[in-house]
Amino acid sequence: MDDSIFETEKGQKATFIVQVQFRQNATWQGTIQWADQKKTRRFRSTLEMIKLMSDALEEESGDSVELASWEKEPENEK
Repeated sequence: MDDSIFETEKGQKATFIVQVQFRQNATWQGTIQWADQKKTRRFRSTLEMIKLMSDALEEESGDSVELASWEKEPENEK
């Protein structure tokens, strides 16, 4: 694969490079690089990888997305 595609097709919000090193317990483990900020982190599960992506997008845009929580009941479910 030609790496030039990463330069010409960068995402509008953020670009991540994911390297899956292991597949254990029905999930992925590896590293994720936030290319725009030149930051790299290890992740232990697919959920953790998605959380890292979500945190990066939240940091980039400054917007906070309200996620479901056990602490507070959504308005439409009361």
